Amino acid sequence: MAEFVHALLAWLNDVFVQSFDAWVALGFIAQICFTMRFVVQWIASERAKRSVMPIAFWFFSLAGGSLLLIYAIQRKDPVFIAGQGFGLIVYVRNLWLIANEYKAALPNPD
Repeated sequence: MAEFVHALLAWLNDVFVQSFDAWVALGFIAQICFTMRFVVQWIASERAKRSVMPIAFWFFSLAGGSLLLIYAIQRKDPVFIAGQGFGLIVYVRNLWLIANEYKAALPNPD
């Protein structure tokens, strides 16, 4: 058991301490942005007592997705690049639809 614990601690040190650099820091910041979108959505839904998708969800999605795409490009991870690249299209489109909805709701100055 002691060997297992020692090997696990050595692995954790290698992964989380020895390999830590500015890119890993960016990856963690991106992941925090991505996580915040769910926190914001959860709080908004709890307050409304129904499922709500606030605009902040899409902005956190855009921020986290953009940073994760940069991170994935630097890491040369094709799966991550494709996933985040497609996600950004969805986030931008949703923000575009929301902006159009707000514009349509404005009074028409005829």
